[in-house]
Amino acid sequence: MEEVTEGINNIAITDSHKKNRIQVSNTKKPLFFYVNLAKRYMQQHNEVELSALGMAIATVVTVAEILKNNGLAVEKKIMTSTVDIKDDSRGRPVQKAKIEIVLGKTANFDELMAAAAEEREAAEAEEQS
Repeated sequence: MEEVTEGINNIAITDSHKKNRIQVSNTKKPLFFYVNLAKRYMQQHNEVELSALGMAIATVVTVAEILKNNGLAVEKKIMTSTVDIKDDSRGRPVQKAKIEIVLGKTANFDELMAAAAEEREAAEAEEQS
């Protein structure tokens, strides 16, 4: 059984180096940092994987919903699990909920992003004049 656990831990370590994965924290960055980062990742890789543990799950779900409601993303896959995290203060492992949401670009993603860029440029030109 220990070999299986060790194998699973090794998979998680190599799996975490995906180029299109965003590991979301609910304390470090503002919500729209993750929304904008996800847009950039979708431009580069056509899909993005949002991942979070524990209390940050609400942030991931909110980011995914913002992207979906703005017509930029479609849900491809949602995975939930629990992971054992070593708690230094207690000295024993604690189980935490984990979510992974894979989002793909919609058919009109590029058009929407181009329109948003044009609006930004027009607003900046108006400010300068």
